[in-house]
Amino acid sequence: MKKILIATKNQGKAREFCAFFNPRGFKVLTLNDLEQIPQIIENGTTFTENAMIKAQTLTKLLGTVTLADDSGLMVTALAGRPGIYSARYAGDHDDAANNAKLLRELSGVAKNERQAVFHTSLVVTRPQQTPLTVVGEVTGEILTKARGTDGFGYDPLFYLPKLGKTFAELTSVEKNQVSHRGKAIQQLSQEFDGWWQNNKE
Repeated sequence: MKKILIATKNQGKAREFCAFFNPRGFKVLTLNDLEQIPQIIENGTTFTENAMIKAQTLTKLLGTVTLADDSGLMVTALAGRPGIYSARYAGDHDDAANNAKLLRELSGVAKNERQAVFHTSLVVTRPQQTPLTVVGEVTGEILTKARGTDGFGYDPLFYLPKLGKTFAELTSVEKNQVSHRGKAIQQLSQEFDGWWQNNKE
């Protein structure tokens, strides 16, 4: 059976990608399945560069097909921050601290000036082949206080005016349809099969 390594420890992300790759005959592995996780220095200046670094490093070391993603929040009033530093904005993967810092930085910013974009870059790499890169984005607003209990990261603060809900108030089906990662996966579904066939060794 073909195998693909998803460069994450997040089980929620892993489930999303299992739903995509299992029907295509792939066994999905994550970083949790590795005995030793290689140290990866994400020193890119964009989401796509960081996803590429993760995917290419793992493919080179392990010789396996790898998918890596890099995602984050870009707030217009903050000149695009937190951007590529979204996960470690106030503390490494500390959602509560990151959200608190975002609210502090937006204190006093008017409702009509709190626009933000969630971005995802997905990169798939394979030995001796050209990487496949897709992106997804969704535009919304940052609320002044959290709403909803589902999701993670900035989801409770990221509000979608069209749906009248934050990401943390959406069902998983709704979120997959409208989220940045959902859109990136939709793009992946349009391009992956052709890329895979063209790259047959």
